[in-house]
This record gives sequence, C-alpha cells and structure tokens, in this order.
Amino acid sequence: MSTKKVGIMGGTFDPIHNGHLILAEYSRMILNLDKIFFIPTGKPPHKDGMNITSDIHRYNMTLLAINSNPYYYLSSIEIEREGITYTIDTIKYLKSRYKDTDFYFILGSDSLYQIHKWKDHKELLSLCNFIVAKREDLDYKTLEYKVKELNNNYESNIYILESPLIDISSSEIRNRINKQLSIKYMVPNSVEIYIEKNKLYKE
Repeated sequence: MSTKKVGIMGGTFDPIHNGHLILAEYSRMILNLDKIFFIPTGKPPHKDGMNITSDIHRYNMTLLAINSNPYYYLSSIEIEREGITYTIDTIKYLKSRYKDTDFYFILGSDSLYQIHKWKDHKELLSLCNFIVAKREDLDYKTLEYKVKELNNNYESNIYILESPLIDISSSEIRNRINKQLSIKYMVPNSVEIYIEKNKLYKE
C-alpha cells in the first residue's frame, strides 16, 4: 500500500478567506498532496480570552468555502475536544487513525518563527512535515536559514512554498464588516452570504 500525503490547514477560520484557500491549493499542487484536511481550532492557546465566533459558525463557513473542491475535507476533531487544543495532540490523533499517511502541516513563515513556543514543539517537528509559505516582507535568506536550522536540529522536514502573496486577514475582514465595507472577493461568495444572513461581526 502506497503512503498517502495529506496536508493540514488549521486555524480559527474566523472567517475563512480566499488567502487560506489559495495557500491550500498551492500546497496541494506543488507538494503533490492527495488531500487536505481543514481543521477549525477549538480553543487555541494563543488566543485565550479572545472573543472567537462560535464553533458552529466557523465550522459552517469552512464547509461552505471548501465543499466544491473534491480534495478538501473538513474535520471537527479540535472543535469537539475539551479544553485548550494543541497541534501536537491533533497530529498524534491523526497519525493513530490514518496509517500509511504522511502529514504536512501548512503554516505561514511568521508562525514558523514562533514554533519554539508551541507545546512539545520538538516532538511535533519530528512527527509531522511542515509547509511554510514565505511572506514577501520577510527576508528569504533568513527564512532559509531558519528552516535549515530546524531541519538539522530536530530531523524535521520543512518545505518552503513559493505561492502568491495574498494579503488578506480574518481580522481585516471582521473590521471591514463592522465598518459596513465590502468584503467581496476576499471570501468565497457562499461565505459572504452566510456572514450577512447570520449578521456576524457586527457590533
């Protein structure tokens, strides 16, 4: 049986936007991934105390955003988990459930520089491959050095992804909605309709 290659897109997805989808698709194409799991976070440690939209809305928006792509799958494992959700626990669960599968965690380069703050980061780097999307405002040589350092120190496999810079953030979208500005083309049309219908992000 051949080993499957599965990408993981995690995030609060509050809301999910086209930047997430483009990054996922470039990762899938360039790394030859068989599928990508989208995993909305439950209670992320780095956003403790922040006002995050309810799980069901974030889950529904993610489902609407990805359901037209046959390579994309939605998982509720972090939303269903009690307490603070950590990436290491998610990876361990997925590896125990899906045998003969290599996982590729997709993240931005800014997150990579903070990975030493993640729970059990050394074990995590050895358990899972990482795909890092480089940002134009970060020095490429510095990123290359950081990836090489981590790969050498932890025997990890971190790949730098060349993808278009899509400068969209969920916080920007929330702010625009609150100011009654358009978010067209920043999120899929189905997500825009859902936000409007459920009156999300309006103070």
